[in-house]
Amino acid sequence: MDMEILHTEDKKLLREVTSQSSPPGPPHEAIFLVLSRLPLFELLTMSLVCKSLKDALVDDILVWLDIFIDKPLNFRVSDRILMEITSKASGRLKSLALINCLRITDDGLQAVIANNPLINQLYVPGCTSLTAEGIIRVVEMLVEHSRKPMRLKINGIYNLNSEHLDTIHTLIQFNQTQKKQTKQMYNFYHNRHQYLLNFKEENETNPDIDIDTCPNCSEVRMVFDCPEQMCRRKRKPNLLSVCRGCQFCIPRCEECGRCVTDPEERDDAEAACNDILCMECWLQLPKCNFCNKPYCNLHVQQKHSLSESSGFLCEACN
Repeated sequence: MDMEILHTEDKKLLREVTSQSSPPGPPHEAIFLVLSRLPLFELLTMSLVCKSLKDALVDDILVWLDIFIDKPLNFRVSDRILMEITSKASGRLKSLALINCLRITDDGLQAVIANNPLINQLYVPGCTSLTAEGIIRVVEMLVEHSRKPMRLKINGIYNLNSEHLDTIHTLIQFNQTQKKQTKQMYNFYHNRHQYLLNFKEENETNPDIDIDTCPNCSEVRMVFDCPEQMCRRKRKPNLLSVCRGCQFCIPRCEECGRCVTDPEERDDAEAACNDILCMECWLQLPKCNFCNKPYCNLHVQQKHSLSESSGFLCEACN
């Protein structure tokens, strides 16, 4: 009986508080300041929250100048949807990243470029419906209209060969500034996913195109340099020529990017994931409580935390 009286009083108090509260109003003005920093999926979701946010996104071109499409939208975006999204920039699109967007074709991408010729960052890694010839045509279209330094990421496009790559390099060099040409460019293995984090920030130390011809196997792939002052092979003059190569020719540590195939001394250690770690990085990473193997930071989410301690179990031991 006492519990019933208590519930009745709670309901009465709730009705009084609800009746005294003011009706919902428009979103706080501060929320409009963060719209340009939201990923595309969250941006599209915000447009469904209320009319004020929808109108703000329709009227503000600035939030649509850099389009980055990744999970979970990449498998759903088609040519038509991409055209609709990029049209919100009204022809002023600066950067376009399509990460593993399998449904985007040459015709769809070229239509977007035709309407947005001022793009200077085009990332289409893993877009397997695109062709080498289509990429060349897109680069030609961009070079015709823009003289800004261009960045291109096309790793994972099928049937790209050295002839295609030479053509793309020649086209890109047409719009490079003298300042850019004098800089030394490096491509480090452990930074290969960094553009996912700082897509809108230019990094002048990275190469303009993410693929190259491997000096060891002559295949067109991502070719990596060893980080300065990290790799022992940098200190051995007779090994300098073989220190650069693709990941199939020169295995590298997932954490620091240094090569781990020194012919005089094997310097890699076993990890809980399938990635390679050098001994120095292996010693610094937390280990599984059972098998004493660490995860690299790229796969650290696979560990299973233990409630009774600060340690963890790897996926195999769990």
